[in-house]
Amino acid sequence: MQQAKKTGPAAIELHNVHLSLGQGAARVHILKGISLQIAQGETIGLVGPSGSGKSTLLMVMAGLERPDRGDLKIDGQALATLDEDRLARFRGEKIGIVFQSFHLIPTMTALENVAIPLELAGRPRPFEQAAAELAAVGLAHRRDHYPAQLSGGEQQRVALARALAPAPSILIADEPTGNLDGATGTEIIDLMFALRRERGATLVLVTHDLALAERCDRKIPLRSGEIETDATTTAVTSATAPH
Repeated sequence: MQQAKKTGPAAIELHNVHLSLGQGAARVHILKGISLQIAQGETIGLVGPSGSGKSTLLMVMAGLERPDRGDLKIDGQALATLDEDRLARFRGEKIGIVFQSFHLIPTMTALENVAIPLELAGRPRPFEQAAAELAAVGLAHRRDHYPAQLSGGEQQRVALARALAPAPSILIADEPTGNLDGATGTEIIDLMFALRRERGATLVLVTHDLALAERCDRKIPLRSGEIETDATTTAVTSATAPH
């Protein structure tokens, strides 16, 4: 098991984070006082029943949802101090996201899909770098294919290449094997863990697969929008505790 790095600020810090979604009578209190610290280079598995708030918590960590109250820091930066433009730039530099449903642009080739975040960030030679990222996930020969011409596993490899292309310090994955068969899902996870380890990124993933969660440095169980009581102390403190 990969041990968490102990230098510098925590990769992700949440203190008493609350979030409600919806309007009026339909508004639902989803996250209820989440406090959590994740060390740089650590791998975290968020587990729990459907509706427990796992994916919502992941979206808060990714800067895609702003909490109603509480504090959130990524690499020491308080996200509440950033306006939407600065938050988008920060997210593009620091956080790579892999979704269950791939979210590739169907009218663009694999190469173009991977190049998008690099172009948005103003990186030099985005297509050269995108080609290198596709090679790293074993898809150099599929660079000119469109998503509809790729299998589910190949599409998720493209999504992983796109997430890692800007060299983010944090990789977020929401049920990355949910739409894949068992063997293909295992290949994707093996690749994700290998590339994360090679690049030293922090990995936070939501999964229903307990065997996958066990591969992580820590497993954080959620229920009804809270970290389960028997895991709270571990979840908050183990990132800084000596091993």
